[in-house]
Amino acid sequence: MNSDSDLQIAGDILEVPHLLQPPREHPATVSEFVGLARSIAADRSQWAHLVQYDATSRWYHRLRTGPGYEVWLLSWVPGQGSGLHDHGRSSGVLTVLEGALTERTERDTRALGAGSQRVFAPGYIHEVVNDSLEPAVSLHVYYPGLTQMPMHSAQCAPAVVTA
Repeated sequence: MNSDSDLQIAGDILEVPHLLQPPREHPATVSEFVGLARSIAADRSQWAHLVQYDATSRWYHRLRTGPGYEVWLLSWVPGQGSGLHDHGRSSGVLTVLEGALTERTERDTRALGAGSQRVFAPGYIHEVVNDSLEPAVSLHVYYPGLTQMPMHSAQCAPAVVTA
C-alpha cells in the first residue's frame, strides 16, 4: 500500500522554509538534500548545457555523486512518463527545473511546475509524466544511490489535480 506517511507525520517540510538548512558539501538530512537540490536548480550553469531531449526514451544524466547519494538530471518530452514505480531502498527529492510534470500516486495527482519539489521515502510508489505540450527537465537526488526501480502494475489516482 502506498503511503505519504513521512509527510503525514512531520508535515510537508517544503512548506516550512525556516526548517531548510543551507546545503553542506555532503548532505546528511532530508532538509540538506532538499537544499542541495534547490542550490543546483538555482545555478543553471551546473545543468542547462547538459540537457538533451530524446523522442524515443527519457534522457538522463548522472550529474553528481557524493558519499552514498546520487544526483540525476532527466528530460521529458511531451507524453513521456516513468511508469508506476518505487525506488527500492532509496529516499529521494524530485525537483522540476523547467516545464511541468504530473505526479500520480494511488491516492492523488499533483501538477508540478518549475520549482516544485517532492520528497519521498523508500517504498513510495508513483508515476511521473509530462502531460504538457512543452518539454520538461527535472533533478532527482537519491539516498542511498539508486540501485533499483521496481515497476508496479496497480492503477494511480484519476487525473484530478490538487495544489
